[in-house]
Amino acid sequence: MLRFDIPPVNANVVRFEAFITFVVCLIALLGFPHLLPVLALMGLVRGFFGHNKCPSHRLFTKIMTGMNLAGTKENAGAKMFANKLLFIAATVASILFYSANDLWKVPAIVLVVFSTLEWAFSFCVACWAYGFWYKFFPPKMG
Repeated sequence: MLRFDIPPVNANVVRFEAFITFVVCLIALLGFPHLLPVLALMGLVRGFFGHNKCPSHRLFTKIMTGMNLAGTKENAGAKMFANKLLFIAATVASILFYSANDLWKVPAIVLVVFSTLEWAFSFCVACWAYGFWYKFFPPKMG
């Protein structure tokens, strides 16, 4: 379901954010998982309040627009869904890590794989699932 009540996002800015997710998860897996709550916070703000409310997204948009690298505009609905999944995965990983459970690596690895697909190939797995869901279960109107 396309969202027209929120501003569209720039494709390359979203890909850069996916690259940041990749780097943070890679750093976590290499021995410093204390950054995972930052990803959860970013997913919370962008996923539930919108990209336009996220300070880092606004900063990246301003910088990349100034450099003429922001890319084309995309509907933000599926990207918000992807960030909700980022919030869930990063929160689960953080809770597992802080409870001394080694299973925190599983959601971190999933985030590495999915964010790599987004920043390297512009394939958003969560966006694909979002479209697939609404294809088979369209929202009921009225």
